[in-house]
Amino acid sequence: MLRECKILRAKTAGFCFGVDRALKIVYNILDNRNNVVTLGPIIHNRNVVEELEARGCKAVTLDEVTAGQTVIIRSHGVSREVYGALAEKGAEIVDATCPFVERIHKTALEMSEQGAAVFIAGDVSHPEVEGIRGFCSGESYVFADLDELKKLIEEHAPKDGGRTACVLSQTTYNKEMWEDCCRWLRSERPDVRVFDTICSATAKRQEEAERLSRQADLMIIVGGKNSSNTHKLTQVCEKNCRTLYVENARELREVLPTVGDLRFAKFIGISAGASTPGHIIEEVQQAMTELNENINNVEEEEFNFAEELEKTIKTIHKGKKVEGTVTAINANGEVIVDIGTKHTGYILPGELSDDQSKKPEEIVSVGETIPLIVLQTSDEKGTVELSKRRVDAALGLEKIAQAKEDGTVLEGTVTNIVKGGVIVSSNGVRVFIPASQAVPRGGDLEELKGKDVRFKILEVNEQRQKAVGSIRAVEREERDAAKAKFFETAKPGDVMTGEVKSITDYGVFVDLGGVDGLVRRIDLSWKRVKHPSDVVSIGDKIEVKIKDIDPETGKVSLIYKKEEENPWKVFTDNYSEGQVVTVKVVSLTAFGAFAQIIDGVDGLIHISQIANQRVDAVGDVLKVGQEVDVKITEIDYDKRRISLSIRALLPAEDED
Repeated sequence: MLRECKILRAKTAGFCFGVDRALKIVYNILDNRNNVVTLGPIIHNRNVVEELEARGCKAVTLDEVTAGQTVIIRSHGVSREVYGALAEKGAEIVDATCPFVERIHKTALEMSEQGAAVFIAGDVSHPEVEGIRGFCSGESYVFADLDELKKLIEEHAPKDGGRTACVLSQTTYNKEMWEDCCRWLRSERPDVRVFDTICSATAKRQEEAERLSRQADLMIIVGGKNSSNTHKLTQVCEKNCRTLYVENARELREVLPTVGDLRFAKFIGISAGASTPGHIIEEVQQAMTELNENINNVEEEEFNFAEELEKTIKTIHKGKKVEGTVTAINANGEVIVDIGTKHTGYILPGELSDDQSKKPEEIVSVGETIPLIVLQTSDEKGTVELSKRRVDAALGLEKIAQAKEDGTVLEGTVTNIVKGGVIVSSNGVRVFIPASQAVPRGGDLEELKGKDVRFKILEVNEQRQKAVGSIRAVEREERDAAKAKFFETAKPGDVMTGEVKSITDYGVFVDLGGVDGLVRRIDLSWKRVKHPSDVVSIGDKIEVKIKDIDPETGKVSLIYKKEEENPWKVFTDNYSEGQVVTVKVVSLTAFGAFAQIIDGVDGLIHISQIANQRVDAVGDVLKVGQEVDVKITEIDYDKRRISLSIRALLPAEDED
């Protein structure tokens, strides 16, 4: 015949509002900032504190705080002096004080400013009590129980003393003990103001635990050993039944054998302190449930308590790393895995790989054992959601960290444009590259989206699984290498192809691949140029010839105009003395007119060669822009001078 044993978990067990709020604040800050610390443990739970330390968020004392740190004030709150000290140190303060504790601070401050002595029910060394006293501008006293309260009231607020007094409590103070104090105050000291500041969640948790303990054969209280409210839960319950106080399922295994034969237990209750994570409570409950089932499934003489308990402690919770064997791949892309527990494990398509273009069959195969991390569990449905992608990212982060140590250049794809930079996917890790490390000043980040890039790692935060990289660092190194090679091999006369980088009034700068060379205005074109931008545009690929190199200064002079396009060469190849040509007058002087023969080559029509008669002013006969026929009378090849004559073409009979 099977025994009947009911295992019931208190509805109010676990995180209270203030603790839950504080942890959400911490995790949100950790996702967005570096160098984050908490002023003391964020909550009184060793498992949570260790988890935060693994993410790089340590609990520090006030003396350990340094300038530039983001300091989170825990839910217990701190005194006014601590806020001032943090500001003086140059720390950025994020206040996660529980709103219920803040209300007590306000009450303590207001009453003490009115001249009242403040009496606080609680633990004198508890951080919450220390913070409350830090808001009292006058006298404050702490009492642990009714006897201490009576003594303090008599000494510091006697009836005939003529001074006011108020009594309030730590949020997690024992509800029964508080009620004892209130009854005495109402009866003996009605002049003392009483503020009931026990957190309603704390009171409800204690009341529920007390009711369970009256029915239970065994109560299990789960929470950190330095948690005040968890200690008080234990005190409430142990008055009514055997009570175990454990931090987790592992400790439960160690202490349960001391309880005795559980086969006679008909009711086991479970409750937990306000700073106990839900997954730890679930692990304890699961361990007890499975142990109870095992007790029923074996004969009395075969039952071994320690062996059966050992079978219950293979726990599963969010964030745990496990191994799973692929058992099936569904049509919708879900991968089903066996992780060795009673849960059915599954991997959603988005959690299989960072490369969403691949099919599940291309990533895993049935029968393969793969490393995974738990995302969510559901004991009601008997399922656990897993991720392979995040494990791969963790492994990829190791490669990223090694690349930083070695200075290795990595490759990745720009997947997103975000505020302040871009995200590059590489080795399953999302690497952030700031705008200043991605494009030159004024550059467009959108042009990088979807492109494959090469980059180096500047910073790695393994706790937060984040990395910062630089595309421009690779570009700078490549340019430096190319520059060194250029000055080793390049020489005047070499012809190279470069890209126009910038344009000024005096010339054009050309990127030769690591080295910038200058084409001065005179070397840009054989033609008359108003501005260099009339010849080339930024981004143009042009062919240039090295005119001069100075390795010491790093200056390189270039020539863009081509020798074969030299107008003088074109002229000498196609024109000769005695030839008649049509020219355009381009300028007038006192001694004659200059006329363009071809673009870039002008000749002089001397004033004596303009007409058969005497010419007093050139402008009386010729105008700028006028086209006239002339005869080439002389070519001075050395001085590159050409003499032209209109008179030589005039009929002899017209001569005067």
